[in-house]
Amino acid sequence: MDLWYTEKQTDSFGITAKVKRTLATEQTDFQKLDMIETAEWGNMLVLDGMVMTTEKDEFVYHEMISHVPLFTHPNPRHVLVVGGGDGGVIREVLKHPSVEQAVLVEIDGRVIEESKKYLPSIAGQLDDPRVEVKVGDGFMHIAESENAYDVILVDSTEPVGPAVNLFTKGFYAGISKALKEDGIFVAQSDNPWFKAELIEQVIKDVKEIFPITRLYTANIPTYPSGLWTFTLGSKKHDPLQQQRSAELDSKYYTEAIHKASFALPKFVDDLTK
Repeated sequence: MDLWYTEKQTDSFGITAKVKRTLATEQTDFQKLDMIETAEWGNMLVLDGMVMTTEKDEFVYHEMISHVPLFTHPNPRHVLVVGGGDGGVIREVLKHPSVEQAVLVEIDGRVIEESKKYLPSIAGQLDDPRVEVKVGDGFMHIAESENAYDVILVDSTEPVGPAVNLFTKGFYAGISKALKEDGIFVAQSDNPWFKAELIEQVIKDVKEIFPITRLYTANIPTYPSGLWTFTLGSKKHDPLQQQRSAELDSKYYTEAIHKASFALPKFVDDLTK
């Protein structure tokens, strides 16, 4: 009998994947963690019943949350990743030679350890000497930082459980304080098919704090609806006026994609008004 994993993304819709075996399952101090080997997507990390990343399509999310702001900033040297315990964003950040230090603040240390074990192609750069890994509360780290980072990347789960505070106006205000005078931040902001109200609120809050606020998208097949959004807030640099040429090892991100990702379908663009 075949086994299938199903994520119920709304009360009336979900996605499903054939399971080869369960690699790990546990209730951490913060959430339910499952690592599943699937037939289609390879190893899959699931937190509280939601797909976080898979070996097959992870590159889209990790490249797009990282390279859009990093190529917009003229000289990103100090970068903070909030969440992202699987290590994929850190891997992409380190592709930029200008980066001197990348700090990862992940609240759940078990995500880091299980990712190193079962997702080595994603988590393989967490031991790089330029990386400082802190197991702790990203919200509090932001609150305690001032003028410290060139770029901040918020790689959070959906706004439930340990990530709920990462979708608040107070958090975005803290990010502004933690950024340098020409700093940029990006946060994943879910999908426009099922979470339109969330996107509207995030854009509204970020606009009140950052003079340049833009929404962009990417196609991530294992995320709800497949159409995913990212919200960028910048103090000075506009991602539509890209600062540096994009030359790096990538599978999704290109200079053309950088620009095209800000061309929004009308129903998505309407959420930003």
